[in-house]
Parts: sequence; C-alpha cells; structure tokens
Amino acid sequence: MENLLDRSSFILVVFVPQPRDLEIVRLLGWYRIPMRSAPKVIEVDYLAFYQPASFGKGHRWQIEQFAELRGYELVRRMDLFRDEMDHPRAQEEYFKMQVGAMQTLSRPILAEKFRRLTFLYTTGALFRKAQTVSDLVVSADERAGLWRALRERVSLANQYHTNDDLDFELTPELLLLLGDFGKISDQETPYEAPGW
Repeated sequence: MENLLDRSSFILVVFVPQPRDLEIVRLLGWYRIPMRSAPKVIEVDYLAFYQPASFGKGHRWQIEQFAELRGYELVRRMDLFRDEMDHPRAQEEYFKMQVGAMQTLSRPILAEKFRRLTFLYTTGALFRKAQTVSDLVVSADERAGLWRALRERVSLANQYHTNDDLDFELTPELLLLLGDFGKISDQETPYEAPGW
C-alpha cells in the first residue's frame, strides 16, 4: 500500500492516544487535533497514525496505518462529541481532519527508542522505505527544503482563486433579473430563511 504514495507526498505523523480514537478515524473518517497544540502546518497529503503504549502488546509504539487527508475545518470539541457536552474542553477549538480510507502498511514502522512522539513531518520517499520512526526524520540538509515547500503549499491554499470563464451564458433575461435585485429596498425581503 505504501508504494501508492508519491515520493514527494507530505506526511504528518500524528499521535493517536487510544484505540477508540483510531476507530473514530476508521469508521467516521476524521481525526482531531487540538488547535492549541496543533503543528504549524497541517496542509499535508497524508496522515500516518502513531500508536502508543495504550494499544497493547503487538500494536504499541508503531505506525500501522495511514490515510489521505481530504480537508479540514475548525470546530469545537462539543461539535465532535455531542454526548460529551459537559467535558472540561467542550468549548475548545479542534482541527477536524477529514481523511480517506485507512491504508494498512505491509509491515509496521516501529518506534524502537523514539517513543515520545506527538507530530512528525516526513515525505513519501522516507515513509515508503522506513522500518523505524527514526527513518522518517528528514535530514538536516533536506529540512530547509521541506519547510520551504510546506510554506509554499500553505500560501497557495490561502489564496483566493476564481475562474473567469462562466459555465453558463448570461442571457438578456438573466441580466434583467440580476438588475432587478439591485432595486429591492431594505424593507422588502424576497426570501427569508426559516429559523435564521
């Protein structure tokens, strides 16, 4: 499966506190990151899921799965867990990272001595051949290039894009109708959304 990754893909290795959290990713298709502790850049191609000691013998201290990042939004914790409205962090903001289908590695990437991990950036090239988490670490020589590419990606993602080509023809009737909208006074409301 990891051979499907492009060598230039950006991957964010993320910490999964409990097996329940990985089930949420698998079943609901999202992972959460508290905004207060989020990494600087979340504009990546994939998330890889690091499993700590809570995963038990045979699954702890390793990465077994990854998924394509499809998008993200900022939400409150209470919006993620509606059955935990009285949670102490219910009002805190989280990045809800929407992901594609989970992919299982042909062999897990083991932590060995590198066990205390929250977030780690790596590339598809490193991820494809890694045997240990240490193998995922970008070398000092390549680190500046990685950060430059990540910053460029963030910059492009934050730009406003428009397509100057219209997908439909503006007929004289449609232009006339659009012109009439400008004549509606503040007291007239042609449409009022229910419940707003």
